[in-house]
Amino acid sequence: MARVAKPKPQKSLEQTLWEAADKLRGNQEPSEYKHVVLGLVFLKYISDRFEERRSALEGELVAEGIKSERLASFLEDRDEYTSHNVFWVPELARWSHIQSVAKLPEIGQEIDQAMDLIEKENPSLRGVLPRNYGRDGLDKRRLGELVDLIGAIGFTRADDHGADDVLGRVYEYFLGQFAGKETGKDAGAFYTPRWVVKLLVEMLEPYRGRVYDPAAGSGGMFVQSAEFVKAHGGKRTDISVYGQEFTNTTWKLAKMNLALRGIEADLGPRSADSFTEDLHPDLRADFVIANPPFNVSDWWDAKLADDPRWRYGTPPQGNANFAWVQHFIYHLSPKGTAGFVLANGSLNSKQGGEGEIRRKLVEDDLVDCIVALPDRLFFNTGIPVSLWFVSKDRHGNGHREREGEVLFIDARKMGTDFTRKVRQLTGDEIGRISNTYHSWRNHGGGYQDVPGFAKAASIERIREHDFVLTPGRYVGTEVSEVDEEPIDKKLQRLIADLTSELDRALDLDDNLRRQLGRLEP
Repeated sequence: MARVAKPKPQKSLEQTLWEAADKLRGNQEPSEYKHVVLGLVFLKYISDRFEERRSALEGELVAEGIKSERLASFLEDRDEYTSHNVFWVPELARWSHIQSVAKLPEIGQEIDQAMDLIEKENPSLRGVLPRNYGRDGLDKRRLGELVDLIGAIGFTRADDHGADDVLGRVYEYFLGQFAGKETGKDAGAFYTPRWVVKLLVEMLEPYRGRVYDPAAGSGGMFVQSAEFVKAHGGKRTDISVYGQEFTNTTWKLAKMNLALRGIEADLGPRSADSFTEDLHPDLRADFVIANPPFNVSDWWDAKLADDPRWRYGTPPQGNANFAWVQHFIYHLSPKGTAGFVLANGSLNSKQGGEGEIRRKLVEDDLVDCIVALPDRLFFNTGIPVSLWFVSKDRHGNGHREREGEVLFIDARKMGTDFTRKVRQLTGDEIGRISNTYHSWRNHGGGYQDVPGFAKAASIERIREHDFVLTPGRYVGTEVSEVDEEPIDKKLQRLIADLTSELDRALDLDDNLRRQLGRLEP
């Protein structure tokens, strides 16, 4: 009896991308891999969606009795595509044509031409797509092999990859593989891990209104916000999206990413610095959601000295953390809420007046919640981070009883290994954190403090701690009858706790010295 051959297992998107990187190894720097691959993935994606719509349209026309000699003209009616949120792809830009010339020496020029044609036919993509495939430094034989490889990835709705945040997955993958090889500001500056974005969105709940991200990166915050609205029965048009991005290449990637998802966004006419060239000066957003670059030291410009955004104090010139915080607050509407990622140093630093700015924010009742996150969440940095939530709407919508209070959540013990170097939050963990926040924020929601995890602390209590906002100082110790914590985890936790206590000791020492200084004759 003849043996039936087993079907070959289908390669994952990540496996295919790894092979794509191998095709370019030795010809391109690792930091350039993603730029070459991303453009081709974008081209294949929109071509697949175009052909998918074309096939469906042909079926509709045949069912209506349209004769074959008239089909061709109907199938080339661009309105039949754009009305279904599908990009119009000219014939010479379709993947079938690119694939047919993949082995020719002119493949680079053919791809550049395809990008030109697509931009001319789709105004939302003008000036965005990469057009440097014909350059001398890119090996055309390897480029042709790359076209063949990406041609094997399916991006229709029936494929595994059709409904994903595709470019987001590609960004994420390359950051994970090459973070150690990337250099400078390009090293992962434009992608926030999806589980961090999901947690921010689940806590903010941007159902309707204006959403703003002045450090937009690849646009992942907007993609997740739109998905949240859709998942809760709304329409993507229920939110208006505004953003800004400093790096030109990343700004273009964000435009591509949002275009793929059918999200109309105002990212300004170009890339620009949010501090020195605010492209949305009059915007007052209902939601600010952001992951600004951590601890930026070269952000200052002399013209920012008397900026109206610094209501709570001029940020130190050597660190932009509290410049970002005040930029977010400035752009909030009177009922707006902001959720953002900051390095943990922002919770206790007193350098350059940061402690005073933090005190004023708390005393002005703007700080809503602080969430300490697990370590190793980001691909290219081990800096421990927290989520901040600040709100101008703490005195209404059932939130009045929470005036003068800050919710602290310590989620440092959460997370599972995603790779050997990176951890991720699970859906259940995201749900526990966000549900705790919402039950506290909506008085009467059944919120209760949980030792070791969550504590609602008064401003008076925070003042006792000299306005240090490290959650570990407030949540206390988890109650446990049986110690089942693995020794390596316990050691990590004890080191973190000891570090926190040493920080506290330094704070107390500084305070004591100030008091003694006042007693000197």
